[in-house]
Amino acid sequence: MSQKNDRQNLMDKITSLAKRRGFVFPGSEIYGGLANTWDYGPVGVELKNNIKQAWWKFFVKNREDVVGLDAAILMNSRVWEASGHIAGFNDALIDCKACKARIRADHLIEDSLNIKAEGMTPEDMTKLIEENNIKCPVCGKKDFTNARKFGLMFKTFQGVTEEDKNIIYLRPETAQAMFVNFKNVLSSTHKKIPFGIAQIGKAFRNEITPGNFIFRTIEFEQMEIEYFINEKDWEKSFEYWQEQMASWLDYIGVKKENYSIREHDKDELSHYSKKTIDFEYNFPFGTKELYGLAYRGDFDLTQHQEHSKQSMEYFDTENNRKYIPHVIEPTFGVDRSVLAVMIDAYCEEEAPTADGKTETRVVMKFNKNIAPVKVAILPLSKKENLSKKAKEVFDLVKTEFASQYDESQSIGKRYRRQDEIGTPYCVTVDFKSLDDDAVTVRDRDTMKQERVKVGELVEWLRKKLS
Repeated sequence: MSQKNDRQNLMDKITSLAKRRGFVFPGSEIYGGLANTWDYGPVGVELKNNIKQAWWKFFVKNREDVVGLDAAILMNSRVWEASGHIAGFNDALIDCKACKARIRADHLIEDSLNIKAEGMTPEDMTKLIEENNIKCPVCGKKDFTNARKFGLMFKTFQGVTEEDKNIIYLRPETAQAMFVNFKNVLSSTHKKIPFGIAQIGKAFRNEITPGNFIFRTIEFEQMEIEYFINEKDWEKSFEYWQEQMASWLDYIGVKKENYSIREHDKDELSHYSKKTIDFEYNFPFGTKELYGLAYRGDFDLTQHQEHSKQSMEYFDTENNRKYIPHVIEPTFGVDRSVLAVMIDAYCEEEAPTADGKTETRVVMKFNKNIAPVKVAILPLSKKENLSKKAKEVFDLVKTEFASQYDESQSIGKRYRRQDEIGTPYCVTVDFKSLDDDAVTVRDRDTMKQERVKVGELVEWLRKKLS
């Protein structure tokens, strides 16, 4: 089998596992679904929340120079006028005349020719597609409409009438709320430059997506920091944040060999950016952006100062001068983080069975700090005395560790279920436990077992999971 087919096979396996084990379900499935929407199931929501909580601790709680914000999704439309989104936030789309598929022109070019199409005009994209005889990825024909602009923001109306003056938008990014609240944060916290504002929140983009599971969706979640600096320090700050982002990837278990850093070419850069890099991950469907780091200059605060007529200047008391700070922006996709850690965690390996044979087990080897379930409590059988003892053990550990209690089917099948959701430790309560008040703890990765006294179990787990 080719490497490409191997990678696609991996994606199919992860998508199947995600539904089977409660990580991610197709949105609105019983009604035929809604394209590019997904629901996080009981296990998936724990994984997602663990990543968000770990990010918040890593970048906010453990630092003195970053504070948090949780802003409204709906904002005054003038915010999006000032930021340039209303005038310029759009993609170039084309339609296949044969099968009627609607496709993003830049994605078609990038996937077919392996070149970046960012910054190209719709006219340039149309010409490039025609000159290279690019085929429709759906039907294989070569008959497209011209590329044309398509607005990416979801529009809605505030109030009871659909009048233009009542138009508002679902935010397409979380960044602008941090810029418009810059002075509020400054006056309430008395922070000194450099400092950052962090936010985790939903954003919405009405875009045509290639259907690569949760990689690109119309509703997604971002973890983002706007770090305000003196212009003279931008290169040093940029390098620092690049190192911090790499440390974060290591912390959540994304393997270094599976991602790379690519700097944007000059013709790719946003007009306000002097430097932007992408952390690109080797997804099964290709090397794509996982995170981004951009030097945005003073564009955003300057724009909001001009449009709102409110000062966005910072007063430097040490040098007795005012200036508009520049911004370094590290951006992290929550859903892409979930997908990357699932891909890196997925493992198939041979494991012994009770009858001395071997079988292939699927195990999600998540870093313990983000594993959705930390401990599973498994009575060896459903007999009342064992179940009672096992539930006592479950009650002991559940208040401190994300835990599951499972007594259905054989112990071997229960081990496999826990392996597939990445549970680091399975605690088995057997008949011997009734006599020695001890349990058998099985390690997910090594499958080695250790006997631990019930009274010492919580402390044992603390050390292992810390």
